[in-house]
Amino acid sequence: LHEIQEHNRKADNYWVYRGNRVYDITDWIPNHPGGDVIMRAVGGSIEPYWNIFTIHQKQDVYDILEQYFIGLIDPRDLVDGRAPAGQVEDPFKLDPTRDPELIVHSDRPFNAETPTADLETFITPIARFYKRHHLWVPKLDEKTFKLTVELPNGEEVEYSVEDLRSKFKAHTITATMQCSGNRRSHMTKGSRPTNGIQWGVGAISNAEWTGVKMLDVLQDAGLDVTDLPDDVKHVQFMGAEAYGASVPIEKIADQFGDALIVYAMNGQTLPRDHGFPLRALIPGTVAARSVKWLSKIVLSEDESTSQWQQRDYKCFGPNEGSTPDWSSAVAIQETPVQSAITSIRKVTANRLESSALARVYGLEEESVVLRGYAFSGAGRRVVRVDVSPDNGKTWQQANIEDAEQKGHRSWSWRQWNLAIPTRMLSGNVCVKATDDGYNTQPENFTAYYNFRGNLANSWHRVPV
Repeated sequence: LHEIQEHNRKADNYWVYRGNRVYDITDWIPNHPGGDVIMRAVGGSIEPYWNIFTIHQKQDVYDILEQYFIGLIDPRDLVDGRAPAGQVEDPFKLDPTRDPELIVHSDRPFNAETPTADLETFITPIARFYKRHHLWVPKLDEKTFKLTVELPNGEEVEYSVEDLRSKFKAHTITATMQCSGNRRSHMTKGSRPTNGIQWGVGAISNAEWTGVKMLDVLQDAGLDVTDLPDDVKHVQFMGAEAYGASVPIEKIADQFGDALIVYAMNGQTLPRDHGFPLRALIPGTVAARSVKWLSKIVLSEDESTSQWQQRDYKCFGPNEGSTPDWSSAVAIQETPVQSAITSIRKVTANRLESSALARVYGLEEESVVLRGYAFSGAGRRVVRVDVSPDNGKTWQQANIEDAEQKGHRSWSWRQWNLAIPTRMLSGNVCVKATDDGYNTQPENFTAYYNFRGNLANSWHRVPV
């Protein structure tokens, strides 16, 4: 045990134990999805750490750990056949309280979907906006918080939250955030098992965001956007809790791209769960790039070196197994066209006269009323939503609802609705959307299955 304790965060090699088995995880740490957070466990038992980060308690993680096995704890150091578990400081103890209506997938870190009813409103209430955390929620002080911008020459410029509010013009846009794993459970059910949180249709929400243009801040810090240096190809973001990601400089340098440094959401101070006091907002791009608790921006020739840029948020071919050449795939940026059915409500024959749904849709026979959302990345506008009552044999166009979208492009989802007589229903109701580039959703998951389950966007099917 004393040898293990010597291989702590101050050592050159890092050891942990689970039960009486000892592991040298030095080579695992650079590839660890939680970044350097695992350093909290080195030199001791990994089990208290995994009791806090419960997402680790599954067989594929245990199998990874076994690759680093180096030996057993001396039996003379065991008490009743067991090694002492010890304690690890709980970084989640200061996490905020969450709305009980959220559909929770994990508590530590907290990951939860927006309830179905809130997927049918254009602006999602803050409390029920979906939550996607890789780590804990840091507790930060707006008065002392600083955002650092690092220029290509290594020079750094600092901004307080008050600096951003007072020195730069405020901008408000509406934009949808979607996790790259939204509908991952559908890919699992429709094709093969996938790795990651098994999200349904609710890892997506829409909000009104207020902040300053990232382009304005970078120009103020000294970047010449009219003649970009050759060594500025990416903009890296770092969060206060250890998360990191990056986007190509073109996304920020585009004056119509609406990339913001955000300090308000739906007209209120940005909540802790969504990045207080500052977050990046890169509309039209997978939400993993809109880094929360934004503490540093780096102008670089290279992408972020973080796990979340180099590994997690990528797609591979259907033939690839779970140990691919990660460097062979590009990081996910803009998201493909997407849609989902969020409710199917039956209006029976004896309710037609008294039903508000019947009056709104002018129904004359027993029917179902369907509602849902549709969205496309890169600011592409959804122009058509097709609904099939019979598993794709016949199709009808849904009504796309109007809503005020703020921003230079169509950064927000669109809600849709359609009434269908029950006599037409057979098997599955299906939906697919088409955007203004005439991109449309594929029929099934088989041809583009990827083991990470990212960008699952085939037709959404609901049995009736």
